[in-house]
Amino acid sequence: MSMELIEVARDARGVATLRLARAEKHNALSAQMMTELEAAARALAEDDDVRVVVLAADGPTFCAGGDLAWMREQFGMDAETRKRESRRIATALDALAALPQPLIGRVQGNAFGGGLGLIAVCDVVIGVTGLKLGFTETRLGLIPANIGPYVIARMGAARARRVFMSARIFDAEEAVRLDLLARAVAPEELDDAVEAEVRPYLSCAPLAVREAKALLNTLAGTVTPAQVDLSIDALADRWESDEARDGIAAFFEKRKAPWV
Repeated sequence: MSMELIEVARDARGVATLRLARAEKHNALSAQMMTELEAAARALAEDDDVRVVVLAADGPTFCAGGDLAWMREQFGMDAETRKRESRRIATALDALAALPQPLIGRVQGNAFGGGLGLIAVCDVVIGVTGLKLGFTETRLGLIPANIGPYVIARMGAARARRVFMSARIFDAEEAVRLDLLARAVAPEELDDAVEAEVRPYLSCAPLAVREAKALLNTLAGTVTPAQVDLSIDALADRWESDEARDGIAAFFEKRKAPWV
């Protein structure tokens, strides 16, 4: 399929960069973008010449989360259609999590909501100092459901409890303590720091790296289809609530939600 919102580039070393290319919309995850992201990840998984994948983004924002215009459209859908739409981000995250190659995150700017799901599925993530992150869904009357299984797998429940429900904005240094980021570096050091994560893999046997990652995932416990389905159902139920309707309406009308 042709890509408009996702770019994929490969270098001679076998390093592929998977880039979110919707900078004018802060790389918000629209339906089209999630479909393209899933397709790109699945194609990279089948490419034996790719040894490492870097997940990056254009513009000043890494990912603002789910596209709210797409989310608002879901109010006019029946429950089953809404679940199918909701599954888009779950399948995109699953495709990234299932990459047999190491996935290195390059986070050059702020990330919220679904953007933290993208961070959570990476093996190692380097972010810049000064960025802001947050699970902002509950401010809108929603819940961080579809990203939840991957976030909990990454952070662990104890660390997730500090930020998962409160929509509190936190910085890169705290993200390191929460195990979302491996390191926080100055913006001018970001590319060198990402390269320092990539380079060691290029001296390793490619199939051994893939098998080591597969073993690690098996031993650690991967996200299950049942967990994904439970999360999709939880979000679908939340969409039916008055809070969700009030929260999304307040956002678009640039006013405070009733609970603020």
